[in-house]
Amino acid sequence: MGLHWGTESLRTLMPEDMWLRIQSVQVDPSTPTAAKDAIQFLNGQTGELMTSVPANNFYRLRRRKLRALLAKGLDIRYGVRLDKIKYSEDGKSATASFHNGPSITASLVVGTDGARSTTREILLGPDQGSIRTLPYCATFVQARFTADQALFLRSFHPLYLASINPAGYFAFFGLHDLPDPEQPETWTFFFYISWHSPLDEQEATANWSNAQRLQQVKEFSKEFTDPWKSAFNWLPDDQEVWYMSLTDFDPGAEGHRWDNKGGRVTLAGDAAHAMTYQRGQGLNHSVTDARKLATAIGDFYSGRKTRAEAIRLYEEEMIARAGGEVRMSTTNTEMVHDWQKVLKSPIMTKGMTKVPDNQAKN
Repeated sequence: MGLHWGTESLRTLMPEDMWLRIQSVQVDPSTPTAAKDAIQFLNGQTGELMTSVPANNFYRLRRRKLRALLAKGLDIRYGVRLDKIKYSEDGKSATASFHNGPSITASLVVGTDGARSTTREILLGPDQGSIRTLPYCATFVQARFTADQALFLRSFHPLYLASINPAGYFAFFGLHDLPDPEQPETWTFFFYISWHSPLDEQEATANWSNAQRLQQVKEFSKEFTDPWKSAFNWLPDDQEVWYMSLTDFDPGAEGHRWDNKGGRVTLAGDAAHAMTYQRGQGLNHSVTDARKLATAIGDFYSGRKTRAEAIRLYEEEMIARAGGEVRMSTTNTEMVHDWQKVLKSPIMTKGMTKVPDNQAKN
């Protein structure tokens, strides 16, 4: 995951000794984060540099390692599934009940259960609360290569590289894990190709096998220059891949405003604002939610604000900020898959900076 403008929010949520370990959860723990860097966007067919997007203090974090670091000292109960939420008559608490675990009563329930959030569907109903499937798909790969192949692939950039292909594809290539800098054969790379895929096509291919998905993306890769062309070509016939539709959920859209029951239930992260990833904004908004929500909880816990007021203000800021980004990111996804529009896309014109909501209403 990419963390850039959201870095300060994450840092304020972590004890200093924990923040000092942030380097250990990066894809390459052996190389300090560069104060100034850029993600290069190439023409996927020719390799020509299209633009360099500033990526200063850009942390490339491994999800699993970051989660393990942040979980230290927390009471996390895995393997349970939310069933329903009930609210006390006195207006002071909410009780979350689970299919396969004990109920928990608290002053505030926060749904942070991802893009396909059960909490969101409980609050809004299955229709308004469901994720929206977009007419775009992607196939992802994580793979290791021989030492010589790994050195060749990493020679294009030590951490990350993006490309936009005139044939209508977008692609990313990056390092996923570097356990030993001296043994390139142990390095894991992460790469994908995304493309426009109408919903009827997605439905028609929903049951495709891993082998079919691999063959499909290998065919797409023939339209690319290196490193994508070689990386896909070198994959074995049994390589595991991950195919998925692109989706979004805009909390600012009509019918998407949930009742927070006087500040007793709310949403954050992907549960509140699932967005596409070609502009690299999801993690930054999620950790900003956490910081803003922590402030809101402090406000009502200390008595500076009522709980209803504190959570209302949190939601208003979050919906304006992240809802705008959902719309901006979806627009960006549409444009980077259309060669006639790509140069006007947000990633080309605004980079990865946080975009004010009034600029995201296209």
